[in-house]
Amino acid sequence: MTEPAEVETTGRFLVLLQEDAIEEGVAELGAIAGFDPNSGDLDAETVQVFPELGVAVVSADPNLLAELNGAAERPGPVQIVEPERVVHAYDAAPAEDADIEPAADESVLTWGLQAVGADISTATGKGIKIAVLDTGFEKNHPDFTGRAITTKSFITGEDVQDGHGHGTHCIGTSAGPRKPATVPGYGVAYEAEIFAGKVLSNAGSGSDGGILAGIDWAVSNGCAVISMSLGADVPVGTPPSQIYETVAQRAMAKGTLIIAAAGNASQRPAKIAPVGHPARCPSIIAVAAIDVNRQIAFFSSGSADKIGQVDVAGPGVDVYSSFKLPEKYARLRGTSMATPHAAGVAVLIAEKTGARGFELWARLALSSLRLPLPSTDVGGGLVQAP
Repeated sequence: MTEPAEVETTGRFLVLLQEDAIEEGVAELGAIAGFDPNSGDLDAETVQVFPELGVAVVSADPNLLAELNGAAERPGPVQIVEPERVVHAYDAAPAEDADIEPAADESVLTWGLQAVGADISTATGKGIKIAVLDTGFEKNHPDFTGRAITTKSFITGEDVQDGHGHGTHCIGTSAGPRKPATVPGYGVAYEAEIFAGKVLSNAGSGSDGGILAGIDWAVSNGCAVISMSLGADVPVGTPPSQIYETVAQRAMAKGTLIIAAAGNASQRPAKIAPVGHPARCPSIIAVAAIDVNRQIAFFSSGSADKIGQVDVAGPGVDVYSSFKLPEKYARLRGTSMATPHAAGVAVLIAEKTGARGFELWARLALSSLRLPLPSTDVGGGLVQAP
């Protein structure tokens, strides 16, 4: 697996606005990018504004980038400008090593639920909202009949129906049932209120703008946790996105914790790849993947460059969960599978303690089970249900 030459971009720009001067910032953007913010019918392809986060996504002539950056360097409502990146679902890694069969009894619950202690926890996630931003949700899955599920698609031309399967798998792990018609049970926070945001297409790809739209939606709906099994691999030494970092801080201040997959770009032991975007941001929890033997997964990206750091680890190899129909269920692997384990545990902690934002982060990290592995690989350790 070769090092990515550069991060793929869309040609649009992300613009961070001063939190208490959103309207003024949009007006300044309009003057630079050539749109009237008061027209009332702005084309979403031209500009999108996310008021909860204080971020806009704009299409502008690349020659205007210098002017946008110039505005960001002056005191005023436009603070930071970055290119919009292309992002992908962190798909199951290629099977270049021997498949590991669970060395655990999965006749009742998956090995992952047992590993994080969900099987012995009295917490259920009831009353807590979790947003899973991914490829959508299989609306006809029988295991979710009667559950409180709010859905929204941020992909033009596609509804929330999951034509990929990745999103349904992640929703199942974080908040699916414990007693489905077909065992094993596979959901960590099985009574949580689910918000399924489609920010990746049925082909498994999307952009920063879609993710930010999903985060804005989740924050505005009072979700305590956002789970994002997606991102972009980056070259060693790539600085974290200042805009995502500020967004994560603003979301945390509003009571929403963002948890994201570290990435699947390693080829251990020969190569340890750096944590991907956006998990490499300091204020986003980056999740690594371990296997049933509590060893680091060969594909799990790590703290390879002292910039993006792994914070915690979760079960991420041979993970059984819900999937799109007609398959209904699938076993997948990746940091994508570890992330909803961590997000589900965070929901349980939120229910038990009332913690939100940074306090929830601290409780999740401090309660993790130490593993005899480097912290650069697994951070504080394996997340544990309260």
